[in-house]
Amino acid sequence: MFSGFLSESIIKRSIDKGVVEIELIDYRAYSNDKHNHVDDTPCGGGAGMVIKCDVIDRALKANRSDNSYVCLMTPQGRPYKQEMALEFAKKEEIILICGHYEGFDERVRDYVDDEISIGDFVLTGGEVPAMAISDSIIRLLDDAITKESHEDDSFSYGLLEYPQYTRPIEYNGKSVPEVLLNGNHKLIREYHLKEALRKTLLRRPDLLENREFTKEEIKLLNEIKKEEGLE
Repeated sequence: MFSGFLSESIIKRSIDKGVVEIELIDYRAYSNDKHNHVDDTPCGGGAGMVIKCDVIDRALKANRSDNSYVCLMTPQGRPYKQEMALEFAKKEEIILICGHYEGFDERVRDYVDDEISIGDFVLTGGEVPAMAISDSIIRLLDDAITKESHEDDSFSYGLLEYPQYTRPIEYNGKSVPEVLLNGNHKLIREYHLKEALRKTLLRRPDLLENREFTKEEIKLLNEIKKEEGLE
């Protein structure tokens, strides 16, 4: 499942440049069963199979270091946010544990530092979340991409990203906003901030609930509310 993710685009280039090292660990290698089983039927009955705690414990003992930060991929974990990606990008080593199907023996939680969910839905396993989280972290590392490429990302400063445009300047009757073509960097910056606030207000107002607004942002928000008929 990880082969395409590791062999394309920014992730591959980051690996090739030595920006990041990624190791895939199959915890079947730490099974003490002759058939390399890593799961078993749930105690008390129920559907599915449950990942065994002893297998995960042995895998972690063999691979974690004093600098490892161990995260369990689970829908029961704390919701993953951009600020967590920024926090994780500063860590020396992260271990992401991927389950499959029914889940983990509850005792696995005794051996991890964090539990992470990428949303309020259930997948067949933790591989896709692990790839998503890895991508979000790697792109923040020095020399993975230019710093300017991620500084204005959605959520990087608490707002959705402002609209982006490129050529052709006019297409199907819609034109690139004139303010982006006049070279006035002060007006462009103000436009970017205003449109980021507009998008956030209309699409994700929850992101504004605890925001400490600057005087400029308050002024722009008032303008937006008048323009959108929200007053």
